[in-house]
Amino acid sequence: SLLPPFLALLCLGPALPSSPRRSGAEEEAAAEEPWCPYKVGTEGAAGGRLCFRTPARGFQCTARTCRAHRSPGGAFVANVLLNGSVLLQWGPPRPSAGLRGFSLNCSWDGTYTRFPCDSVELGAACRDYLLPEAHGSVRYRLCLQPRYAPPRPAPPAQCVEFRLEPAAMRDIVVAMTAVGGSICVMLVFICLLVAYITENLMNPVSAGAAGVAAP
Repeated sequence: SLLPPFLALLCLGPALPSSPRRSGAEEEAAAEEPWCPYKVGTEGAAGGRLCFRTPARGFQCTARTCRAHRSPGGAFVANVLLNGSVLLQWGPPRPSAGLRGFSLNCSWDGTYTRFPCDSVELGAACRDYLLPEAHGSVRYRLCLQPRYAPPRPAPPAQCVEFRLEPAAMRDIVVAMTAVGGSICVMLVFICLLVAYITENLMNPVSAGAAGVAAP
């Protein structure tokens, strides 16, 4: 009888096709996390509270809004914004297998010595970090170090140095710009007022004087 084989075919069904193998770029995009975990540790203090931030994907530095400073290798970029904050960006390191995260070390030059800033431990999915406030007239040095699981050694750190424009200087420039605009508006108003007085007040007087002298 053909009934048992027919029932078996209905129960098992046709063989399912194997799922297509994704490329390395698709797997990397799928592995990206929507949040960047990080810890900030003050110099001399152990540990730190775990925090999360939203990555600034798609950010591009334009000449009118910020100034970009790159590391010698070009993989680490410090975007100095006009409001005094600094957005750090970096690409995925190679190789990516065994990557545990990143260590961000900060220091700045004083009068006679170099002072350390807060160190940051970032997750493997992080590709940027924001320094909300940086001091003006200070030369910063930031180094990003990828961390791998042993026994893979850590590659050399990418470092970038930059100096912020003093906040007082930015305020002076903004104030001078505002004052200059106000002065220009006042000069235009004065010129229009003088032209109005010359046209409407001086001409009738001259016409009247000419009419009296005519007889």
